[in-house]
Amino acid sequence: MRKLIPMLAVAVLSVGLSAAFAAEGQDVTITGMAQCAKCALKETQSCQNVVIAKEDGKSVKYYLEQNDVSKAAHQKLGFCTAPKDDGPTVKVTGSCVKKDDKLVVTPTKIEAVED
Repeated sequence: MRKLIPMLAVAVLSVGLSAAFAAEGQDVTITGMAQCAKCALKETQSCQNVVIAKEDGKSVKYYLEQNDVSKAAHQKLGFCTAPKDDGPTVKVTGSCVKKDDKLVVTPTKIEAVED
């Protein structure tokens, strides 16, 4: 019985972790506020698109990989010109992975959302 409880705890933890990472690398659609990691958030040395989404009452930052889709949207949709905490709302579609404790999306489509 003493061995059963720790084994059960490990099994529950393993199932929970695998469920949390099941969507990693799969296509996702995120809707949130557009911000620049350099200009508005002061987190990086160079401009990078970030989408701040509300999930379960918390703000979650998704950093967008610097590909052609992301670069084209940077100025066009106002990532870089948006003041902190007041960026335009965007919808991003792409694949999401966790890198260095950050959620990173490789976007295939970025579009403005009318409020």
